[in-house]
Amino acid sequence: MGAGGGSSAAFTPPTSVSVNTGAWISAGWELVKQDMVAWIVATLLLLVLSGVVPVILQGAMIVGLHIMAIKRIQGRTPEFADVFKGFNFFVPALVAALLISIGVFAGMILCIVPGLVIAAATMFSYLFIVDRGMDFWPAIQASHDVVKNDYVGFTIFFLALAILQMVGALLCFVGILITLPIMYGAITVAYKETVGIASVQQ
Repeated sequence: MGAGGGSSAAFTPPTSVSVNTGAWISAGWELVKQDMVAWIVATLLLLVLSGVVPVILQGAMIVGLHIMAIKRIQGRTPEFADVFKGFNFFVPALVAALLISIGVFAGMILCIVPGLVIAAATMFSYLFIVDRGMDFWPAIQASHDVVKNDYVGFTIFFLALAILQMVGALLCFVGILITLPIMYGAITVAYKETVGIASVQQ
């Protein structure tokens, strides 16, 4: 288990969920705007380092963004350096990123929709890694166990987040420094409301 993670005990998935796309994205924005500079710097670091070393660093830094979101949800102040705390979970985050990327790419080849469903089904994986101390495969399975309660609703939620990233990229690419944090903030809020946050991130 990585440093700062929660219990790796067996996870009991919810038997029903209520997807609230608009509310979750709005809450993601409210979460991010309280620490805007920290989020922009952290996102810039993620984009630059992921560009220099594609995929390899991405998983750990996504975990780092989730750590920032968890801290704010718990009433503490995130710092841009928190993005590097994801490296405490480097191996499971790396393998999860590779498997998710392969699955989404394969799904996109099959008429796009399967790729969106796979992306939606795995979007909580990094949170299970950091919050519940899970290894990559149990985390992916746990994410799917949550999402399968409402594939359509969660896929629409992820699609809305993807469209938000497209809008951010169109705004001279600078907009993505805002929209990407909103995405991970919204996913963390969705995780909190459907699963519940079990750990306190340091």
